[in-house]
Amino acid sequence: MPAYTLAQVRNQRNVERRLVAPDSVLNPITPNPNILDTIPPISQDTIPKSDSIPVGDIKTLVKYFAEDSIITDFRQNKIYLHKDAWFEYGTIRLDAELIVIDWEKSELFATGVTDSVGNIKGNPMFKEGATSYEIRKEMRYNFKTQKAIIKDVVTEQQDGLLRGQTIKKDADGSIYLDHGFYTTCNLAEPHWHINANKIKSIRGKQVVTGPFNLYFNDIPVPVGLPFGVVPDTPEEKASGIIFPSYGQEKVRGFFLRNFGYYFAFNDYVHTRITGDIFSKGGYGAKASTIYKKRYKFSGAFNMDYQRFKTPTWELNPQDYNTFWVNWNHTPETRGNSRFSASVNAGTSNYNNVVVNPNNFMRNINSDFTSNVSYSKTFAGTPFSMSANLRHSQNIQSGEVNLMLPQIAVNMNRQNPFQNARFEPLKTLNIAYNFELQNSITNKVATPLGVPSTSATVTQGETANQNIIPFNRENLPLLLQNANNGARSTIPLTSNFRLFKHFTATAGANYTEIWYLERINFFYNPVAERVDRIIEPGFNRIGFYNTNFALNTNIYGFYNVKGGGKLQTIRHHMQPSFSLNFTPDFSNPALGYYQLVQVDEDGRKELFSRHQGFIFQGAPPGESRSLGVNIRNVVEAKVRDTSKEDDEKATKKIPLLQTLNLTTNYNFAADSFQLAPINMSARTSFFQDKLQVAMAANLDPYAELTTTNPETGQQRTRRINSFAWRNGQGLGHFRTVSMNLNGNINPSKSGKTPGEVRDDITSNFLQQGGQLNEFVDQEINRMVNDPSQYIDWNIPWNLGFGYNIAYSKQPGGNANITSAVNINGDLSISEKWKINFSGGYDFRTAQFTQTMLGIARDLHCWQMNVSWVPFGRFTSYNIDIRVKSSILQDLKVSRRRSFFDF
Repeated sequence: MPAYTLAQVRNQRNVERRLVAPDSVLNPITPNPNILDTIPPISQDTIPKSDSIPVGDIKTLVKYFAEDSIITDFRQNKIYLHKDAWFEYGTIRLDAELIVIDWEKSELFATGVTDSVGNIKGNPMFKEGATSYEIRKEMRYNFKTQKAIIKDVVTEQQDGLLRGQTIKKDADGSIYLDHGFYTTCNLAEPHWHINANKIKSIRGKQVVTGPFNLYFNDIPVPVGLPFGVVPDTPEEKASGIIFPSYGQEKVRGFFLRNFGYYFAFNDYVHTRITGDIFSKGGYGAKASTIYKKRYKFSGAFNMDYQRFKTPTWELNPQDYNTFWVNWNHTPETRGNSRFSASVNAGTSNYNNVVVNPNNFMRNINSDFTSNVSYSKTFAGTPFSMSANLRHSQNIQSGEVNLMLPQIAVNMNRQNPFQNARFEPLKTLNIAYNFELQNSITNKVATPLGVPSTSATVTQGETANQNIIPFNRENLPLLLQNANNGARSTIPLTSNFRLFKHFTATAGANYTEIWYLERINFFYNPVAERVDRIIEPGFNRIGFYNTNFALNTNIYGFYNVKGGGKLQTIRHHMQPSFSLNFTPDFSNPALGYYQLVQVDEDGRKELFSRHQGFIFQGAPPGESRSLGVNIRNVVEAKVRDTSKEDDEKATKKIPLLQTLNLTTNYNFAADSFQLAPINMSARTSFFQDKLQVAMAANLDPYAELTTTNPETGQQRTRRINSFAWRNGQGLGHFRTVSMNLNGNINPSKSGKTPGEVRDDITSNFLQQGGQLNEFVDQEINRMVNDPSQYIDWNIPWNLGFGYNIAYSKQPGGNANITSAVNINGDLSISEKWKINFSGGYDFRTAQFTQTMLGIARDLHCWQMNVSWVPFGRFTSYNIDIRVKSSILQDLKVSRRRSFFDF
């Protein structure tokens, strides 16, 4: 039978169908209600040519359809749609077995129909925008006011499902439920749900309930709660309470941690404020803020303050305050300027007393750095500038260094003779770099007792330096000892081809340093030592060096005969030779060095008058050196068996990815002219499943062992004679190391947890995110959640690593260290997975940090158990939480740490 809309005629059917009379409750008016097997007159199931239906305030196209029949009641302005009927108006769509359209009241009525055996079919399904309502009984909807009353309905709100016996829906999308329940489990019989007599869902904001009980498999928990609030907004826009985790630490006792509130102020700024409280007298406060301005910048600011004081009756009472600040700011490149920041700073005891069992590296890391930078490029010119504020801190030694500020002005390379025909002159380019630095450090040098220059002193330091506390009381002394200066560098380089097969690079560098003071040394005959005084006044240092480099490429091929899988071996060698010349600037007449008496016998030594300054001074001694670097790569071409249809298909596999040899020879040195030979090699096997890296340092000079006739003590030292001349072979290996890393699993396409972590981190950064401790913890939690982030199709995965290192200095004992580490996971069933990580240190004969974990997929819930059985961070963690992102804080968690500060 034909079906009609107010706009067009639908499909026409000539097959007669049995017409079922509407429910008597609806009181439809038909010519003969007793006739059930004939088609009603045309006048009652078609729209007249003269449209007399009052459409009222209808503002858009109305469409409707019925599979069986459409009955029109002109007296009451109603239309009855029977069997597989639907109605569309704007953003709403209603599907049901029976739909009644009341044009007078602008109302829809829909219900299912009971068949002859008592089964209900065709229950209504109502959709408004992106929200769907699965109706078990009936509904009434006013498409003018957009209000509805629904009997027994299920609807999805964000990540949760709402169900109620009776629901009233407002025009704004808010719904009121009578005897309803809420769950995130999408099964017909959910594993869990919240049951309440009254529930209100405010679209785009939250779901609020009155007194409710929590049910697990239809079994209620013994105690209910007076009210409940569940966010109904996208996760990034939801404000709400952050529920704490609880547990126990050996020193601070039982705790409630991370209890607070999440403020989603707007689309640009979110803040999380939480607090900690401990049963033995400690507390803490944390604030985390993230911000983002699209197309401009994004960042995160985190601060943690912890206060702890144990009771006086404790055996080991403790009293400390500690805090940590982290700030990251990243701009999106636009225009000619850029501001960025990365700050990590706090008290030196923070990582020793605030233990994070989810991030062991944070607790064992001792060095932290910060940098706040601003850069600008001057359009239309080759110049650019940058300003940096830097900070470095070692929490073990207590050393703090501040660079306040570091300013640089640079000129890009310019080619003044680019039109010349002579190639070395054509490619000649010149640049200019200026740098100004001011450094403040709590490692202060004492003016008395300057060490001899023959002593071993680290570059940039003096041997008589003391670390003082970095606090307010010492601030005047720290500012007084600030180290500052300016440096200008002018590099000239030229690249050109030489002798057809060689590429040559010639260059020269001029450096000039400015200081506002210098050191005057003098011999103190009373104390028999060298002391110093600071002489104020502007002074400059100028020095230069030249260099010339020559490199080429050499290829060797070996074709394998026999028609096997291996076809060709290729050896690629890249030798490079460089000549470097630096004059001797240690002549006292230049004013850069001072010849000073060092003992009562009148022996004199040279001292740099800028020793320990920020840019040091001019290099001492003449240098005329030849540098050699040889890089080797060995590859094989094999037949590609994966392409059986192409017998000529080949692929390359690495046999030796790199083998480097580096050394240099100083012709101007009076002894030990040949530098140690550095060697490094790297390759992989089994399609990169096993990586091998090796490095070695070979000293070519011989060793001589002498015995003190009085004490009988032996002493071994280097002598200025090659080892091969003294029957000691090619030399002595000072350091040798080898690292093996691999990962194996039965799947070629499966990703390891490390690769998953890298992918998640990369995607997070590409979206403008900022890495901090909170984000790092969340990424690790994601990677360690087998139910979502580990491929359950891979039955097992094993990662392993082994490293061994050897070192021996002249006269010292050989030191050998070696350790092995493993990590991986194993599926013991479809829903259970074991993951593990650990290792063994062969030198100390101890196991390294070890973790065992069990993961269980509980459908709408997930369970993770981790256990650190021994070591500094001994602890266990049991976590059962709802999978829904909006109910991440509804969790059953138990943590306990046995770490003793």
